Amino acid sequence: MTVRGVRGATTVNQDEEQDVLMATEILVKAMAVENNLKTDDIVSVLISTTVDVQSAFPAKAVRSIEGWTYVPVMCMHEMDVEGGMPRCIRVLMHVNSEIPQRDVKHIYQNEAVKLRPDLTN
Repeated sequence: MTVRGVRGATTVNQDEEQDVLMATEILVKAMAVENNLKTDDIVSVLISTTVDVQSAFPAKAVRSIEGWTYVPVMCMHEMDVEGGMPRCIRVLMHVNSEIPQRDVKHIYQNEAVKLRPDLTN
């Protein structure tokens, strides 16, 4: 068993608490489903947001998923680089997996598909 990184990102149309929480939950669940992950496989989840996302802690959405209460989650802000994608939520999930790194399915949703078109389905 090896620790792998699973990446994902999404965007919200507006910085509203429910939008941030819903988008985060949808993204994290998709990352787990697409990579056949069980909660016990997840080592930790790091979430960053652009500085224009301030209405909610995305970690709240992760902790509210049934069975994910004890998954270590941490939020932070992304670097504020001119021309960066607005209202973006990025996730790095560390997981125990036997999946080769090249076969990990990274999930990009909404406007964030533009960040890594080479990794989207």
